[in-house]
Amino acid sequence: MGGYKNEGFVEVLAAQQSLENPNWFQGTASAVRQYLWLLKKHNVLEFLILVWDHLYKMDYETFIQAQRETDADIIVTALPMDKKQATAYGQMKIDEGGRIIEFTEKLKGEQLKAMLIDTTILGLDDERAKEIPFIASMDKYGVSKDVMLNLLPEKYLGANDFESEDTPGATSIGMRVQVYLYDCYWEDIGTIGHWCQISGYSSSSIFYHLTSLMINLITFYGLELSSLRVGKTH
Repeated sequence: MGGYKNEGFVEVLAAQQSLENPNWFQGTASAVRQYLWLLKKHNVLEFLILVWDHLYKMDYETFIQAQRETDADIIVTALPMDKKQATAYGQMKIDEGGRIIEFTEKLKGEQLKAMLIDTTILGLDDERAKEIPFIASMDKYGVSKDVMLNLLPEKYLGANDFESEDTPGATSIGMRVQVYLYDCYWEDIGTIGHWCQISGYSSSSIFYHLTSLMINLITFYGLELSSLRVGKTH
């Protein structure tokens, strides 16, 4: 992984409980907050916050570069969509410069219609913009280090979720929250059923393979435990 000054590393940080915080991770913001003491030690300009249960391909370098060019405190990936799709997601409204001015939960009817925007602002051509005049958050964020250290432990200490709490909160207190258009393939794969559907597998075949694996593991470890028990008797 490329990092600051082209040096990087990967470190796995497990969910944990402590005397100061007896709770497990309660959401994306909660997870980041619990490890801020470690993250703030690194000499970086921004933090890239990603959610794991999505299927997509994206150039993160371009994403962060857009944040720097727009001088955004936070940048959010925006997925353009049509009216039918939009009813399943919270929506964002932007000004002519692509700055977010409003977040909403899932809407329908006239309330949803009020969130319609001109997506040519984000680079779509006229024909495409007419087809997909709504934008929803993909739950991917670039956050300035200074903003992160101010937002999570001070401004929104009790917030657990970036999408529904921290990012709308940052907008409400005047921070510059910018959108970054992502008009490519993206799927939310939060359930096994949906993963099977987009992967071309049937749920029954997946469960068959999982069951076979579990039986093999139980058989293998059962034999290993039996050997250990026999060994102890001698």
